Amino acid sequence: MNYLSVENIAKSYGERELFKNISFGINEGQKVGFIAKNGTGKTSLLNILAGFDTPDEGQVIYRKDLTTAFLPQEPDLDPHLSVEETIFSSENEILNVINRYEKALLNPDDTEAYQKAFEEMEAMQAWDFETQYKQILFKLKLNDLSREVKYLSGGQKKRLALTVMLLQKPDFIIMDEPTNHLDLDMIEWLEEYFKKENFTIFMVTHDRYFLERVCNEIVELDHGQLYTYKGNYTYYLDKKESRVELEATNTEKAKQLYKKELDWMRRQPKARTTKSKSRIEDFHDIKQRAHQRRKDHQVQLELNMERLGSKVVELHNISKSYSDKELFENFDYNFKRGERVGIIGKNGTGKSTFLNILTGSLKPDTGKVVIGETIKFGYYTQGGIEVKPGQKVIEVIREFGDYIPLKKGRQISAQQLLERFLFDRKKQYDFVEKLSGGEKKRLYLCTVLIQNPNFLILDEPTNDLDIVTLNVLENFLLDFPGCLIVVSHDRYFMDKIVDHLFVFQGNAEIEDFPGNYTDYREYEDSAQKTSEIQEEKPAKKDWKKSSSGSKLSYNEQKEFSKLEKQISKLEKEKEKLQQHFLKDLNSEEIKESSVKLQQIEDEIEEKTERWFLLGAKAE
Repeated sequence: MNYLSVENIAKSYGERELFKNISFGINEGQKVGFIAKNGTGKTSLLNILAGFDTPDEGQVIYRKDLTTAFLPQEPDLDPHLSVEETIFSSENEILNVINRYEKALLNPDDTEAYQKAFEEMEAMQAWDFETQYKQILFKLKLNDLSREVKYLSGGQKKRLALTVMLLQKPDFIIMDEPTNHLDLDMIEWLEEYFKKENFTIFMVTHDRYFLERVCNEIVELDHGQLYTYKGNYTYYLDKKESRVELEATNTEKAKQLYKKELDWMRRQPKARTTKSKSRIEDFHDIKQRAHQRRKDHQVQLELNMERLGSKVVELHNISKSYSDKELFENFDYNFKRGERVGIIGKNGTGKSTFLNILTGSLKPDTGKVVIGETIKFGYYTQGGIEVKPGQKVIEVIREFGDYIPLKKGRQISAQQLLERFLFDRKKQYDFVEKLSGGEKKRLYLCTVLIQNPNFLILDEPTNDLDIVTLNVLENFLLDFPGCLIVVSHDRYFMDKIVDHLFVFQGNAEIEDFPGNYTDYREYEDSAQKTSEIQEEKPAKKDWKKSSSGSKLSYNEQKEFSKLEKQISKLEKEKEKLQQHFLKDLNSEEIKESSVKLQQIEDEIEEKTERWFLLGAKAE
C-alpha cells in the first residue's frame, strides 16, 4: 500500500539550490534511511515531508487518513508543562479513546456508546497506556515525571519528544537524527523497539549500525541524483561501490569517444549538413559525460606531527565526584605512543569530566595528571566553535593554522584540508552563518586538525556529521600516527577506529577492555548468559552445598574471560617489540625498548599466574 509519493520536488534558498526533480515513493512497512552530504537539504526534505515547509516545485501526495509523526533535531515543546503533562497534552488518538471510554462510564444507560468505547479500548490496546509510557520514559532515563520541560537538557527534550512520538503509534514516522543524545543502551533498545513494532519510517541518521539493523531500504542523494537501494546499509555499500565503478568505466569510455569526436569537430568545414549538426549536438553531450568527476576524497596522509616522547600522559590515582555522586576513584593509567582508546558509558558517568581533567581544564579531587613535554592536545568538544559575525569559512580555519606538515617536506594547506573535508573552493568563501549545523561541526573539526596535534581527543565527533563526512574522518584518523581518544555513541565509528575501551560503569569504576565495541557487547552478552546459567543451577541443588563450592563468582568469571584477551594482546605486543630489536637502533632506543619489553614480560607473568589461579578454582 502506497503511503506517499514525492513528485519532482525542488528547493532553493536564494541562489543556493539544495535539490531539484526529486521523486520517490514510500510504501507500508518500508523503513527508509536517507543519505546525503551536509548542506544538500536533508533537513529541508524532512520538513517538506512533515508538512512544515513547501517545495518550490513539485508536490508530495499522502494517502488519505494517514497518521504521521515527526521527530525533528530540535523539538518544540511547551516549557511550562511537566514530562507527564507533555505526554497527555499531545495529539495522541489513544488519549482520545481513553477520554471517550471515561465519558461512557459516566453514562451506563447508553449501552451502545459504552460497547463502542470498550471496543476502541481493545483495538488500541489502551488499557495499559500508563504502563507503556512509563516503561519508555524509564528506558530513556526520564524518571522524574513532574519535572518541567524548561529544566530539561537538550538531550532530555529530544528523548521526551521521541517518547511522545512512539506513544502515538502513527502509520508513518519521519525522524531527523533519532539517536543523537541517546546512550548506547538506549540506541540498542530503540533498534529492538522498531524491529518489534510495525512502523513505516523515513529517517536521516549518521548511525550506520542503526541503519544496518532498522532499515530495509536506503535512498541516497549523490551529486544531485537520487539512487534507491532495496536493502540495509551493508547492501547499500556493496551496490554503491558497483555503481561508482560502472560510472568510472562509462566516464572513461566517454573520454575515448570525446577524443575521437573532438578530432572530427576540428577537421570539419564551417558549412555543415543536417547530419553533421546532429553529430555536433551529440558531441556536447559526450563532452559533458567525459568531464564528469566525482568529488569523493580519500584522505591518505603521512602526517609529520611533532614526535611523541617516551612520556605521554600519566594518570596517578585520580578521583572526581560532585556532591554525593562519585564519578571515578583512584584511576591509574599510563598512555603509550600511538594508543587509540574509545570511551563508552551511560550519560552522566563522567566521560566529559574525565577528558577535561586529562587536558587540564578541570582539577581532580585527588591524584595528579602528568603530561609529557612534547604533548600537544587537539580537543574537539561538544560545545562547538564560536564564530565572529561576517567571517568566511577560510578565514575561520586560518586563525588556527595555514598548513599541516607532511613527511618528505610536503604540506597540506588550509584550503586543501577544507577540500578533503568536502568544502570546495567556492564553499570556502561562503559566510559561516550560511552553513548548516553539520557543516559548522565539520569546519570546527578542521580547526582542530589544522593545529597538527599529536594527542587528539574527540568528544562525540559524529553528532550532526553526515555519513560521507564520517567516512572522510575515519580515513584521516586511520592515518593519524599520534594518540587518539574518542567518546562516541557511534558503534560503527568506534569499531573502525579504536583498539581498546575505557568503559565507565557508573559506580565510580572505569574498566579497561581490550577490544572494540562489538567485542565488548559479545563479551557482555556471553557473561550475562553465563551468570544466568549459574543462577539457575542452585535452584536444582541444596543452596548450602552450592554456596560452599569453589566455582567462580560472576565478577571472577568476567575477570577470567578478560585475562585471556589481555594476555593474548600482551603476547602480540611482546612479539612486535622483539621484531623491533632487529632494526638498526641507537643506544637510547635499545634502552627504552628493553625497559618496555621487561614491563610487558612482567605483566604477562602476573596475569598468567592469576589466570591459572582462577582456572584451577573453576575446575
